[in-house]
Amino acid sequence: MFALIIVSAVLMSYTVVNNDKLYEISKNIEIFVKVYKELNANYVDDIDPGQLMRTGIDAMVNSLDPYTNYISESQVESYRISAEGKYDGIGASVKKIGDYITIVEPYAGSPLVEAGIEAGDQVIEVNGESTKGKTTEEVTQFVRGVPGTTLKLKVKQASNGQMKTIDLERGAIDIPNVPYSGIIRDNVGYISLTTFTPNASKNIRRAIKDLKKEDENLQGLILDLRDNGGGLLREAISICNLFVNKGEEVVFTRGKVKERDQNFSTQAEPLDTELPLVVLINKKSASASEIVSGVMQDLDRGVIMGQRSYGKGLVQNTKDLGYNSRVKLTTSKYYIPSGRCIQSIEYEDGEPVDIPDHKRSSFKTKNGRPVLDGGGVTPDVALEAPFTPVVLKNLAEENVIFNFTTDYLKGKTKPDSIEMVKFNDFEKFVSFVNNSKFKYETETEKKIDELKETIEEERLSNELNNEFKALQTKINAEKEKAIRANERAIVDAIQKEMATRYFLQEGKAFQKLSDDSEIEAAIDLVLDENKYNSILKK
Repeated sequence: MFALIIVSAVLMSYTVVNNDKLYEISKNIEIFVKVYKELNANYVDDIDPGQLMRTGIDAMVNSLDPYTNYISESQVESYRISAEGKYDGIGASVKKIGDYITIVEPYAGSPLVEAGIEAGDQVIEVNGESTKGKTTEEVTQFVRGVPGTTLKLKVKQASNGQMKTIDLERGAIDIPNVPYSGIIRDNVGYISLTTFTPNASKNIRRAIKDLKKEDENLQGLILDLRDNGGGLLREAISICNLFVNKGEEVVFTRGKVKERDQNFSTQAEPLDTELPLVVLINKKSASASEIVSGVMQDLDRGVIMGQRSYGKGLVQNTKDLGYNSRVKLTTSKYYIPSGRCIQSIEYEDGEPVDIPDHKRSSFKTKNGRPVLDGGGVTPDVALEAPFTPVVLKNLAEENVIFNFTTDYLKGKTKPDSIEMVKFNDFEKFVSFVNNSKFKYETETEKKIDELKETIEEERLSNELNNEFKALQTKINAEKEKAIRANERAIVDAIQKEMATRYFLQEGKAFQKLSDDSEIEAAIDLVLDENKYNSILKK
């Protein structure tokens, strides 16, 4: 009966489909339902019906593109955060460090910040229930809820080790999408955009107006879209509208259902069509970030700098499935003014594969410059990606820098401004690392271990093992030197963590500017009028 109901629904939904395809759909759904029922009824071990179905659904959507996903009831809240940049809760990112959940980054203006809770504080109890041993996901689900409802937290404060019990009222938390903007050097403005959530374009507009008030001789603007994974299409279009004339077509979509194809043009008067503009992107700039950077490139409105972007030229829509679950599915591809689609066409483990230029079709910008489709937006000025030392990655992953900062800031007074955040006590950090018994394994060591296993399986000479031991001794000596050899990078990471503790998201964004070679390159280009203009010419 269950199978017949499903098949009937499918038949009604696909009346426009030809008979052969309709038959295949109905036949395979009936087979799927029968397999599902047989497994639940007769498989030798007990089966969780929900998990079994989830496995089948995931396998089905995973056979398509990486952006078509099933969103279960338990995942809806996380999806809302990524899609809308807001959620109902206490207002912080958390992580399990040791036995307890630790506040990693409170959000500005959240109930948690107003209650005086800081990064490094541990959540010991939620509504009288201990969090010891619980996962981050379990505690996160517990603290989220309907705005206006309350919960009681017992927190161990990092600053003094004392317990503090607070009653918090859940509120709608907005995660800042423009955490920092300002004049950074020689009359050049800078705006950081982290996500295309609601009001992103309004916040960018406001930031540009503030920059012009701050500096009447504003020479140019740097829009930082690095690590920006995208978001709302309408916000991307509105941001483009700030820099290009009204009535300019910036995006059009094409999909299976022709009636749903859309063309999007700018609807308002621009804010500034002449101000020199440099857009920074990297391999994590995706979707809406690629629309903005691609449109600025296609219309020769600004210079794109950095590394080739991610390559996501697909449009997703979310459909409700009942029981508070949804499916996010790709319904069309988007194209930018030159007519190109920047969607990657090859994937490996869910990530785009870098496509050589000779396999990409060529298009023309407004001024006749050649640009390529497929595989992301290629910058006009390519910059080498910043290198992160292996030891720094491991210090971050093992929470060494986070824990050191928590310990280091005890008893210290908050600086009067972000610019005053400085760290000048590297020897104290080295001592902290030594006492923490920090150890890590390099990729070289992993490869050596794999090779040693192969040698043992093939029963090769013992002399090779002696060679490996000597090599391991040399690697250990290099690892001991790694902390001091990368002092500058580690100090920058500590200062970034300190700035985030003191000034939250604004401090985090500001600290990224320090010693940023890509920012410096962008400033130099803005100030070099001849070079800037020559890039945008045919």
